[in-house]
Amino acid sequence: MNQQTVVITGASAGIGRATARLFAERGANVVLLARGKAGLDATAADVEERGGRALAVPTDMADPAQVEAAAVAAEEAFGPIDVWVNNAFTSVFAPFIEIEPDEYKRVTEVSYLGFVNGTRTALQRMLPRDAGTIVQVGSALGDRSIPLQSAYCGAKHAVNGFTSSVRTELMHQHSHVNITVVQMPAVNTPQFSWVLSRLPKDPQPVPPIYQPEVAARAVVNAADHPHRKQYYVGASTAATILANKLAPALLDRYLARTGYASQQTEHSDPGTRPTNLWHPVDGAPEHDHGAHGTFDDTAHPRSAETAIARHPGRALAVAGAAAVGLGAVMRRRRAR
Repeated sequence: MNQQTVVITGASAGIGRATARLFAERGANVVLLARGKAGLDATAADVEERGGRALAVPTDMADPAQVEAAAVAAEEAFGPIDVWVNNAFTSVFAPFIEIEPDEYKRVTEVSYLGFVNGTRTALQRMLPRDAGTIVQVGSALGDRSIPLQSAYCGAKHAVNGFTSSVRTELMHQHSHVNITVVQMPAVNTPQFSWVLSRLPKDPQPVPPIYQPEVAARAVVNAADHPHRKQYYVGASTAATILANKLAPALLDRYLARTGYASQQTEHSDPGTRPTNLWHPVDGAPEHDHGAHGTFDDTAHPRSAETAIARHPGRALAVAGAAAVGLGAVMRRRRAR
């Protein structure tokens, strides 16, 4: 394989950082976009240590001019962009009525319009060459919304709709540029330590939780095999999406009953921790937060995602079995 040039947004932590490391191990040129300088510098060091070449460009994905400038810098350093991974996001954990209008707007600008900005910038370069791949890091919550994350769920739903529209346009043009989505489960990233939260207790991902390396492997696989519309990571993602198609009303009632408690730990949140909605918490002189969050003890280092990504038949079998099990659990709860 020729040396690739890969742009990764949200590259300073979590899935983006783990993905940068994997591409670096293949000798890729990796362009890192995020707001926090400390996290970007540390990720660039990770890339160089693993055999890749790194370029860190501090970028707010909500600003189209900054995204365009980052792409220019990438091409000046490494030449044409082969893969663009949209991953950056931010969020607010709170009931909808407790989220301020400017906060909602900010989440949407980063977590949805950031993907729009990245996709536009990538396509402006890939379409004239008739080559390139865009990978959108999605979420099961882009199909099945949950309480307390209305801004994030809305953004991820929008990413799915936007991407489907762009895909059909590329098909109409008979373009060789590819765009695909990787739908993620709950992942152990630092976001739960710095997300803006108005919950009484610390926020947490809804179990089962996976390590960011699991997600990163799926992103790299999608970049290598981008002709599928989407990939599901983890049986929980496939089961959630399928269960929502089969019994959405039942799932509504189940989540209304369990969704608040499942997204909070047992530890009270004093409301004094820094949050990254408006400013990065890993900007100089703040420290680097790494790729992992605080749930290493319970996060899974591997999953059925390899089979799901590479063998669609197995994916349906896993999703079907999980959905049946989930439906049985919800029916038992409803009968109580």
